[in-house]
Amino acid sequence: MAATFGRRLRKGAASTAVAALALAALTASQAPGAAETRAGSETKDPASAGDTPIDGGSPYYTDLPPLNSPVPPGGSHGSGGPVVTGPAEAGIPATVLDAYKKAEAGVARTQPGCRLPWQLLAAIGKVESGHARGGAVDAEGTTLQRITGPQLNGKGFAMIADTDHGVFDGDTTHDRAVGPMQFIPSTWSKGGPDGKGWGADGNGDGLKDPNNIYDAALGAGRYLCANGRDLGTQGDLDKAVLGYNPSREYLNTVLTWLAFYRNGTHEVPDGKGLLPVHRSPVGSGKGVGPTPGAGHTPGRTTGPGAGQSGSTTPKPGGNGSGKPGGSKPTTPPSTPGPKPSDPTKPPTTPPTKPPTKPTPAPVAALEQVGAKDLTATAGEDFGQIVRVRAKDTAGKPVAGVPVEFRIVGETGARFPDKADHVTVRTGADGTATAPRINAGDKAGSFTVRATAVGRKVPASEVGATVKAKPAPAPKADALARTSDAKLTAKAGTAFAEGAVEVKATYKGKIAAGAAVTATMVTDDPKHPVENDKGPYFAGTEDKGAGKDADKEKRIRSLTLKTGADGLLKLPEIRTDQHAGTFLLRLTTADGAVLTVELTVTP
Repeated sequence: MAATFGRRLRKGAASTAVAALALAALTASQAPGAAETRAGSETKDPASAGDTPIDGGSPYYTDLPPLNSPVPPGGSHGSGGPVVTGPAEAGIPATVLDAYKKAEAGVARTQPGCRLPWQLLAAIGKVESGHARGGAVDAEGTTLQRITGPQLNGKGFAMIADTDHGVFDGDTTHDRAVGPMQFIPSTWSKGGPDGKGWGADGNGDGLKDPNNIYDAALGAGRYLCANGRDLGTQGDLDKAVLGYNPSREYLNTVLTWLAFYRNGTHEVPDGKGLLPVHRSPVGSGKGVGPTPGAGHTPGRTTGPGAGQSGSTTPKPGGNGSGKPGGSKPTTPPSTPGPKPSDPTKPPTTPPTKPPTKPTPAPVAALEQVGAKDLTATAGEDFGQIVRVRAKDTAGKPVAGVPVEFRIVGETGARFPDKADHVTVRTGADGTATAPRINAGDKAGSFTVRATAVGRKVPASEVGATVKAKPAPAPKADALARTSDAKLTAKAGTAFAEGAVEVKATYKGKIAAGAAVTATMVTDDPKHPVENDKGPYFAGTEDKGAGKDADKEKRIRSLTLKTGADGLLKLPEIRTDQHAGTFLLRLTTADGAVLTVELTVTP
């Protein structure tokens, strides 16, 4: 079964030089199995050709790192090397870096055979979101604003109708890839091997939020290690990355950043990370192979995205042609930092001081902005949505506040997955939207209570009522007369009182309260219609006061219900001046038909 986590299918692939750079860097860093894959090799795409990309082909960042590594080859690899100041591209925001490393440690405890390196998470996080937009996260690691891909509405992307009621991606009509690691909501909540999704709680706050870098990084790590993969082998490493995004260009880009980060990184304050600028094409197709000439030419960058326009300036020692491969990636950098093998040399620059975590904005109130009252019929979903907005003392919205929605009372109503409570963080506008509620099978009333987790703020409550489901109409699939006596009357008179009595049953049992329609019909066997002559049911025609007030109304069709015993006696049947044989037809909505002959003599 094709992997369904965060796939992107883009047109084209990186040039052979990019793959060569990744391969050379991985070989220099002694990555396990690095030499198993070669540039241009046919790494099999794990996604089947007919699959729809899980994120509909959303774009990713294609900026590449500089050729010179943060520390010289031969330094400490696999652990990031010493913390030194190097190229800006080697800087990772403090909270984001911490999340990658904690995810590595968490996976190592539960899946030690996977050998997940945090640098792989960093490489994917770089191309997916630029490390959460340069580390724009709060004290708990939640993005200050949602990071979402395009709406997956089938227009240039996959068609994925909303699966999370807008809880994660803010879109209640279609899904969007969301968060620093770009999960789609259904993959986060339901896409795992056990049907519970790849979502994880990486920071121990009791939430599984794809907008939180700790949660997203751990979820991504769990995915990459799925199916018993050993990421210390190149084959499994390639499969993991291609499963995340079945694009060879994407694989080459991630491997390039992986090799770069293995050679060393340094920490930068949150919000100060270098933002990438180049993005892949949008809506670029499904699973196509490399496009000749497509991709990027790796060069020695001097800023974000430099050297990626498809050409490069000749470098000293190169071939002077400006083509990929002019600079050998295995050549030691011309300006190496202190070698980790020489412990007597201190770093040229002291380590960056960890940033001070910002204090969360205070919340003064939860304002009800959704439905004021909820009503639904048992067994159905409520049509109204519960929504609240967190505000500070100045009345301004507060983003990133975890809000718990809880169903309170004796009721069978539940959120998705039969949960009686869910926690949702407020978005940039301060709004938190609860998932749609199913009314359950029990009629009655209950309350939906919204509280700000960890904040002393009055709760916001909404009343809800579940109405009993209407009882199904009694059914009757058979009708039979209780007497086989012939029915005869003279013209201008009436048949005997209660002459026609029938019994209704459903699957052989008495059908109490079943509706039966009795109609005087013509004798056309193909198209019997209501007769306008012959027997009729007597009634009175409302003419108001006066001499015609009690004038008889001739009724030739009426509907009655059977009694508790399933029996039905038709009212008195009268005749006009027409003699002959007439037909009385009795029917039910469930297909029962009974035809009775009425004989009228002159």
